[in-house]
Amino acid sequence: MTVSLPRTLVIGGSAGSLDVLLKLLPLLNPACQLAIIIVLHRKSDNDTLLSNVLAARSVLPVKEAEEKDQLTPGMVYVAPADYHLLIEPDGTLTLDYSEKVHYSRPSIDVTFMSAADVLGSRLACFLLSGANTDGTEGLQVAQLMGAVTAVQDPVEAEVALMPRHAMTVVKVDRVLKQVEMAEWVMSL
Repeated sequence: MTVSLPRTLVIGGSAGSLDVLLKLLPLLNPACQLAIIIVLHRKSDNDTLLSNVLAARSVLPVKEAEEKDQLTPGMVYVAPADYHLLIEPDGTLTLDYSEKVHYSRPSIDVTFMSAADVLGSRLACFLLSGANTDGTEGLQVAQLMGAVTAVQDPVEAEVALMPRHAMTVVKVDRVLKQVEMAEWVMSL
């Protein structure tokens, strides 16, 4: 039996990306049929605070990802603090406590690569503001697997290192200004 997996957008970010998400989520159409996964670097003691903050602004339902959650269109999943978030071939989510990558758990690279392996061309990866190089290798792998790739315009990023570094390694499909993001997400 073949599992039909939803088109999925994985958004990764670090320092400076929360503000971008708080402006983006209210602009999405409630009829959005993407499954959206958000992977943000954060302290391990944040519990569900991030999910609650995003849910308060989002037109789509937001939940902190849990073991064996099924990817569902129109749902926003937030990677929990101190766990890598993986996508399984059956479309379920798995939490992983292996070593930190780029000093981070959750790691954007880990989720981008896991999603690319399972979803291929049904995936879009979007890298936001941040202060390290996490996300670049994952964007590269995702693009090789047929995913659409985008970064926040480094000129607008609060901390430009993450998107700028990605652009030096990957010929991303789109470089997005804040005013273009919601329309781009809905076009997926």
